[in-house]
Amino acid sequence: MKNSYFLYFFAAFCLWAGQLGAQSPRRGHRSRPQVVTNPLVHDPVMACEGNTYYLFSTGWNVSCMSSTDLVHWRFERPVFEAPPQWALAGVPGYKGHTWAPDIVFHNGKYHMYYSCSSFGKNTSAIGHAERTTLNPADTLNPWHDTGAVVCSQEGKTHYNAIDPSVIIDEQGRGWMSFGSFWGGIKLIRLTNDMARQDSTYSMRTLACRRSGSAIEAPFLYKYGDYYYLFVSWDFCCRGMQSTYKVAVGRSKRVEGPYLDKSGVDMAQGGGTILISSDSTFVAVGHSAAYTFAGEDYFVAHGYARDADGASKLILCKMEWDEEGWPILRR
Repeated sequence: MKNSYFLYFFAAFCLWAGQLGAQSPRRGHRSRPQVVTNPLVHDPVMACEGNTYYLFSTGWNVSCMSSTDLVHWRFERPVFEAPPQWALAGVPGYKGHTWAPDIVFHNGKYHMYYSCSSFGKNTSAIGHAERTTLNPADTLNPWHDTGAVVCSQEGKTHYNAIDPSVIIDEQGRGWMSFGSFWGGIKLIRLTNDMARQDSTYSMRTLACRRSGSAIEAPFLYKYGDYYYLFVSWDFCCRGMQSTYKVAVGRSKRVEGPYLDKSGVDMAQGGGTILISSDSTFVAVGHSAAYTFAGEDYFVAHGYARDADGASKLILCKMEWDEEGWPILRR
């Protein structure tokens, strides 16, 4: 995010946080609803355990909600009780407002990745935490934070360590795509414990924009023979003046190259637009994709036209055309 957008973002976030507080249950305020059907979120990702879906998003210490039907969402405790100390000490400007999480299940554990950053700078870090269950009632097994996976620093690195997306390949290896603005979208391989960057594999660029235009929020998803790379183009966090949109490309290798429908490499500015503003939402972006109970879903946030630009959850089914490209059913 750029410094010029800080004041708008901060004001919008305070409104959002206040609305969440008004909806969340508090001791002594039984009249406040515990469940919402149209949740306010930013940068949503999901996981499913048993018959319960969990929705994680940007917020203080990573926000969390749960649902059994993908319609009614219950507020849960944040992922962390307090901001990670390593991030408070190592990322100037980070105070606990934690951005753009991702979550995957691998080798019997849930792995949470989250972004700690300074506004308008690429002084950032992506952290990792793990847990054996997502059940909020299991207080004996809280999230265990393991520290930083990858870091970036203003004036020293050409990339920005935010917006992680992790995928497991056919060999059981973990890969992380990440990045925004600076240097485009990057890819690293993870160590076997999923907690660190594998230093034996060189970082590579998966996607960028021509002439330095904005790109961020990658998400990797496997369908059939292809890996699909979803990215967000242009600008979020300007409310109704935001210009976010989702573009996609695909590759038969997780390492790329990712080509769009016209065969243009996303690392050379390619990308096929999947969704942008419509009659309901402005600036749909920061997307994710999942398969739940045999159905494929697309998840994102958008600024609702009927709610003064509030950032709300978009959740819809995703189908595929004859050539294997995603189609959204809303």
